[in-house]
Amino acid sequence: RVQLVESGGGSVQAGGTLRLSCEASGYSTGYYSTMGWFRQAPGKEREGVATIYAADSITAYADSVKGRFTISQDRAKNTIYLLMNSLKPEDTAMYYCAAHRYRLTGPLNSWLYSNWGQGTQVTVSS
Repeated sequence: RVQLVESGGGSVQAGGTLRLSCEASGYSTGYYSTMGWFRQAPGKEREGVATIYAADSITAYADSVKGRFTISQDRAKNTIYLLMNSLKPEDTAMYYCAAHRYRLTGPLNSWLYSNWGQGTQVTVSS
């Protein structure tokens, strides 16, 4: 059974740094072509934060996190990461990892994904 497990969330002050990890298990390396991070704040829709193509590490970012967040992967460990610098209170949300079998066009659209992790909470205080 394929599973996505996030870790690394927590509470930080504004300007702080966190690194999230998402390990995919239950499949062979290379099964997923697109992986990414999404977030959902209370009362808001889930939004794409950052995505990465497994084959060539091409990335995509939401405008709100460009220059502050970096997505990366370690294919040998079937893991993706999200390094979040200069965190702001508006970054507070539940962060989810998602994965898709194919190389997606418009990968930041959350509705394209059916494989999700359970989420990890990120709270940024001012």
